[in-house]
Amino acid sequence: MSEPKSSAPMPGRRLLLQGSAAMAAGLAMPAVLRAQDAGPLRIGHLTPRTGFLGPMGEYAVLGVTMAVEEVNAAGGVLGRKIELLTEDSVNPQTASTKAQRMVERDKVHALVGEISSASGLAIAQVANRTKTLFMQTGCNSDELRGKSCNRYMFHLEACNTMYVRTIGQALLRDGMVKGKKWMAFTADYAFGHDLFKQTRKFMDEHGGVFVSNDMLPTDATEFSASLLKIRQQKPDLVISNLAGNQTTNFTKQYHEFDIDVPFAGADMNMTSIWGAGKAGFSGVWPIIWTHQVDAPSAKDFVARFQKRWNRLPGNQAVNDYLAIKILAEAMTKTKSIEPDKIISYLESDVKFDLLRARPGYFRPWDHQLVYEMYTVMPNPDKNAGKFDFMTTSAPVPGPSESLEVLAPTQEENMCKFA
Repeated sequence: MSEPKSSAPMPGRRLLLQGSAAMAAGLAMPAVLRAQDAGPLRIGHLTPRTGFLGPMGEYAVLGVTMAVEEVNAAGGVLGRKIELLTEDSVNPQTASTKAQRMVERDKVHALVGEISSASGLAIAQVANRTKTLFMQTGCNSDELRGKSCNRYMFHLEACNTMYVRTIGQALLRDGMVKGKKWMAFTADYAFGHDLFKQTRKFMDEHGGVFVSNDMLPTDATEFSASLLKIRQQKPDLVISNLAGNQTTNFTKQYHEFDIDVPFAGADMNMTSIWGAGKAGFSGVWPIIWTHQVDAPSAKDFVARFQKRWNRLPGNQAVNDYLAIKILAEAMTKTKSIEPDKIISYLESDVKFDLLRARPGYFRPWDHQLVYEMYTVMPNPDKNAGKFDFMTTSAPVPGPSESLEVLAPTQEENMCKFA
């Protein structure tokens, strides 16, 4: 079963295209100085539109497009409309080339988006060289907040440690960690490698035992060999460190093989849940947001998104939507589009409504946005609505806990801005 499709066309490469690009200037010059104050505020949006992350990228485009439409309908930013330039990032090399072109030729004031951690790193390097803000919305790797951090990159997506600690709390509660044999399956690229590293660290700290970890190619769609291996090894728990369509297909086939071993994962997205469908979704998973979040602003967003696109919003749509809203607020509050002033504002412990019960904020030392997360699992109510075959937990951390308990500390993931 898939989510309801929209009758509205997908947005094109540009919204509100006005004027032509000025002559290219030196890349070392801040983007704001290259653009000056004439014409619209240009935002470059890069996200996978094809490949195994493509379904998530589709929601990223819907979210960022709706945010731009809302900001422009309210008068724009500093009296100027936002012009959105959106491209398929494809892979790290292409993402780097397109990011540089957006900055050098199109004179964007900021870069937004990405899901692949490898492509996110490539875009971040362009942002750092050109002193252009980069609001990354889907890259999980802890390394981007650690040794590869930079002053111009802000993280709306949770890092792998935050995902692992969210699911870890549920598994500790259920007695599925200490002394238990874990068998892992991991996406064979930067994100998956880092996620397994954080999963292994959590298990070692809490007395879990890894039986094995199999690296699976990102284009894999058939997992019978892996599922037969689970039957042979008989672990206490199977843990998924997969991504995108991998997660969807593995989850569906796990159910089809009727494997009687508890199943969990260290990362989940609504596109994978919808893709697996009521018959195929199983296990317990961490997630940053769902349409079931019980908060007034979340419910209002869901209603507006459904009205605009005739479908429920996924978590990726939320991150890309919030990136534009946060940028617009920062520019409005500082009365500036200068990167240094916006960075100072975002680092000032200002709280943002993140479509959750509690507001969140960026940590000044690594630019990670901290917020409530959740776990999801199948709904035991067989009469639940067709898009409520999963249930969303209460927020993690709990209301009396610091939002930072999920995120790595400075000692665990040192970030030093150059």
